[in-house]
Amino acid sequence: MAAEVLSQGGAQVDVYDAMPSVGRKFLLAGKGGLNLTHSEALEPFLSRYGSRRAEVARWLQAFGPEQVREWVHGLGVSTFVGSSGRVFPTDMKAAPLLRAWLHRLRVSGVRFHMRHRFLGWTDEGGAALRFASPQGEQRVTADAVVLALGGASWSRLGSDGAWAPWLQERGAELAPLQPANCGFDIGWSEHFRSRYAGEPLKSVALSFDGQGGTRFHQAGEFIATETGVEGSLVYAASSLLRDEVAAQGSATLHVDLLPARSLEWVRDELARPRGPRSLSTHLKSRLGLHGVKAGLLYEVVPRSEMSDPLRLAGFIKALPLRLVAARPIDEAISSAGGVRLESLDDALMLNASPGVFCAGEMLDWEAPTGGYLLTACLASGRVAASGALRWLALPDEGPRA
Repeated sequence: MAAEVLSQGGAQVDVYDAMPSVGRKFLLAGKGGLNLTHSEALEPFLSRYGSRRAEVARWLQAFGPEQVREWVHGLGVSTFVGSSGRVFPTDMKAAPLLRAWLHRLRVSGVRFHMRHRFLGWTDEGGAALRFASPQGEQRVTADAVVLALGGASWSRLGSDGAWAPWLQERGAELAPLQPANCGFDIGWSEHFRSRYAGEPLKSVALSFDGQGGTRFHQAGEFIATETGVEGSLVYAASSLLRDEVAAQGSATLHVDLLPARSLEWVRDELARPRGPRSLSTHLKSRLGLHGVKAGLLYEVVPRSEMSDPLRLAGFIKALPLRLVAARPIDEAISSAGGVRLESLDDALMLNASPGVFCAGEMLDWEAPTGGYLLTACLASGRVAASGALRWLALPDEGPRA
């Protein structure tokens, strides 16, 4: 996005990418359907950015969810709104959009240099960028630089966080890189793990009350994994859960297995005589609880509590799951931390390194899945590129990066 804005503004743009082809992370994001943005109203949309809401809101002023859809349509790709409110290309694919985008960029004069991995700056005054390439180390000077180096959650696609010390040397303040939109470890029994790993828990609600007064409640679905839980509902709460685990050593969330039913209804159904039927059969016939939901109930609830309808109903409506660790950052969908926004000006230029701009996931913000990540990344690229254009218009005697 930064390359598009800069080339439209009259700058000669060279894009350096560590991968053999352009947009590999973009294509991976589209695996299973490219979630471009979200159709919800702007107020709840902005709330998804948590403590960085105010800063991200500024990025989205000129390029928010509606502008993302208009931009996609301008590339000849139609979109639709799914049942969840998420926005996708009509064909659900990322490749046609990427091809149209790259064609536009190449026609505008953008030059691409593949297999060029950023290595920081040269020592002699820090004027030249260093790249590892198939032809050996390359050094490049530029009047302005926009860095979009990613976070640390996709090392196989180049987003490995290796840039952190080089940015610190340039005077950037960094927040530690952490997993975001990640799964968590619980430590299942072998019986549960072998039977239910990979099974989705659908039509449930997740609640969490943190030690610092943070609260979360949302309906949706998540997945039981080999080691714990992951999936969209867990991702939505992952920043709160991650911070709680870091501060307290664990985090306990509660799962409502029947969010459409009241506690009283569940209790009354459980209290009905079951005769010779097993409890498992009773749960299935009276409540519709079976498969992984029933398995999770047996995994967590003490056997002594299973025969008491009121106590069991309480567990069904608020089943505690104790999370003991976030999964490693390289497994996460995205990462938190990075270049603190306080070390950048409003144009996303480094205060300590004029002419160097930062954009995307390498910045210190985070958001849940649902189109919020991609929208803010695109918007930040536009902000950084607009700032770079203004920088390039400075008199020749002005400082240069």
